Parts: sequence; C-alpha cells; structure tokens
Amino acid sequence: MRPMALRLGGLADLDPTAVPLPAGTEVTTRVDRVIDGAVRTQGASGRVVSSDDDRVEVVFLDGTRATYLRNEVVPRKLGVARYAQRRAAAWDQLRPCAVIDTVVGSRAWGVAEAGSDEDRRGVFVLPLSWTTGLVDPPLDLTSVDGSHNYWEIGKAIRQALRADPNTLEMLFAGATVIDPMGEELVAIRGAFVSQEIYGSFGRYALSQLDRLEHNQRLAEHRSTIIGWLRDDPALELGTAAERLADEARIAAPTRADAIGRARDYIKQLYRSMYDQGVIAANDWASLRAAASTQLELPRDLRPKNAYNLIRLLDTAIRWLGGAPPDVRVSDELKPTLLAIKRGELPMTEVMSLARELTPRLETAREASPLPRHPDVGAAERVLRAAREEAARRWVTRESGPWGAEAPLPPEAKFDA
Repeated sequence: MRPMALRLGGLADLDPTAVPLPAGTEVTTRVDRVIDGAVRTQGASGRVVSSDDDRVEVVFLDGTRATYLRNEVVPRKLGVARYAQRRAAAWDQLRPCAVIDTVVGSRAWGVAEAGSDEDRRGVFVLPLSWTTGLVDPPLDLTSVDGSHNYWEIGKAIRQALRADPNTLEMLFAGATVIDPMGEELVAIRGAFVSQEIYGSFGRYALSQLDRLEHNQRLAEHRSTIIGWLRDDPALELGTAAERLADEARIAAPTRADAIGRARDYIKQLYRSMYDQGVIAANDWASLRAAASTQLELPRDLRPKNAYNLIRLLDTAIRWLGGAPPDVRVSDELKPTLLAIKRGELPMTEVMSLARELTPRLETAREASPLPRHPDVGAAERVLRAAREEAARRWVTRESGPWGAEAPLPPEAKFDA
C-alpha cells in the first residue's frame, strides 16, 4: 500500500515545465547550452532574472547569464513549484474579486520620472464558497512581475489597524473603488490614522536606517577584503579578521572582542554574497576562490531604500503633527528626494539627513493631536458588512464574481 502524506493539498498535479517563474526563483537547467564559448551542462542551478511567456533569463552562481526556453528550466524545489502554481491560480481566479485598486509608489508620491514603473495595490473580497471548505483561501494576490498586489479585506484591515505604511498608502493615494463593497473601507480610512504611525512609519524607517548603515559597512568591508584576497589568495579568515579590526577601527571592550566582531562582519559578508548568488557556497573558501576571478567590487548602496526611509520619516512627522493624511511628498523635500533617487547625493549624506529627522519625529509624537489607537469598532463593522454582502450575493446567485460567476474554490485532497 502506498503511504499517504497527511498534508492537505488542493492542487492539481504539477507540470514543473509550465508553472510560473517569478524573478528570484531558483531553477535547474534541463539542457546543455554553450555560453561565452563554454558548455554549461544540464543540471546547472541559477536564479531567474526575468521571464516572459516562453523565455527565461537565468543568472548562475558565477554571474554568467543566459536565456532559456521556458521548458528548458524547472524550479529547483518542489515547494517553489507548488507556491508558484498556487499564486498564479489565485491571481487568475480571484483578480475579478478586487473591490479597491490604487496606483502607489513613485507615481503616488509625486516623484515619478520617465520610465518609472506603475505599481498597484488594492483589496479583494473572497466569494463565500472560498471560506467554507478545508483549504485555506489565499490572503494575497500578486501578479507574476510583482507590480500588482491585492490583500484580502480582512488582512488589509488588520494591517491598516497596525498603521502599516503600504496599506495606508493604498487607502490614501486616490483609491479607486471598483465595487460598492470597497466604498465603506475608503470612507472610514481616517479611522486608521492614529499615533500607531509613530511605530509603523517612524521606528520602521529608523530600523531600516540602521540596516542601511550596517550594509554600508559591509560594502566597505567587501571592497577591502576582496582587495586583500587579490593580493594574497592564501589569506586565512583569522588573519583577515585581525586586519579588518585594525583597518576599520572596530570599537570593542578588548582587542579580542574587536577581532570577534570583525570575524562576524566577514561571515555576514560571505553569507550575503552567497544569498545573492555571487559565490558558490556560504564559506570563506568560496569567497577566497571568487576573489581571484572577475568578482565585481561593490558599488554604493542603491538609493531607492534610502529615499524611501526619508520619505517615510517625513510622512510620519507630518501626519503625527495633524496635517491631512497625504502620501505625496512635501514640496520642500521633493528636490532632495529626487536627488537621492538619481544617486546625486552620497549615501553618507542621506543617512545623516535621516538622523537629523529623528528629533522632529519624537517631537511630533509627543505633541500629536491624533488618537492613541485607531477605531477598531468602525473597522470591524466595515469588515462584517463586506463579508455579509459577499455571502448575500452568493446565496441569491446574483450576477458577478461573488455570485453566479464566482470562481470554483480549490478542492481539498491528500497529497500522495
């Protein structure tokens, strides 16, 4: 008797040559390919850079890129294939159930330039039949390229109650109501504006600033260490840690502690490079081997994350101060943000600017006229009303994606 996995599925049998491959998916090649004059045999592992209907661009561990037909690569892990199929099926079936649709990102912030992407976020309501079975329904809908993202209405409301920046941006950036079930949520959006913004916008931005500063140090250490390894390919990890402790003047109670912290920096460095697919394994030997090749030295950190955290801090300060909730950047800050976005300001200056905003954030919180917490009662009334309306349309078989034309929910089954 065949053993049966005690895991509920709800998925059809997978065809690994046909499931969607979002950017970042780890894949394995199924054919040999001549790349830059050398044969790359089948079974090579890489990550998807981009894909369309029938072609996939893959980057390998050594940085080499090549384009394959879709049926020439498969997801490296079954779980990835299952996730990709589930995400694609949910998008195809439930996209008509969206009730709010909003253009977000740089176009909503007022800093879009030629070539800026159009990103959208919104809210969808599940048909009743998707909530009554064994299979957990999806709470997110995401397009293959990641530019469109919609949250199930309950998830969206919970995020808004936590003052999640992305959710509040979706509600306040000129939200378009597609179905009346979304009207009340937009109508009460002011109920989500509270002092919780201090933690979700402000402290989140400051935590990202700490991370940027940390990554900046890693980038500087990467340049230093790669240079050392090119001069001395036999350099040992312990010796490199001692040199880095002195070179970077790492502050610590004792020299042994400083060397220990330097060693941790180096380990974080090669772990990060491995995660990016730059080196073959998560260890010092792989970094040392790669340094002798044409390993690209790091450029300055991408400005996108930096200008986003400056924008978030500015938004938090304005909203906490009682200004009407508006996701567009202030006229005073706009030139600075555009300069950051174009890479015209050194990252050190950007991070200094973010640190200068911190006292203003604290002052805004202390004097904020906003309520301490959002209006949970109003939020729950809207959620119940939307779900009851979806149920009514299902029971009465009303025309539309929640009634007579509702998509069939996935069937529960045991995976063999």
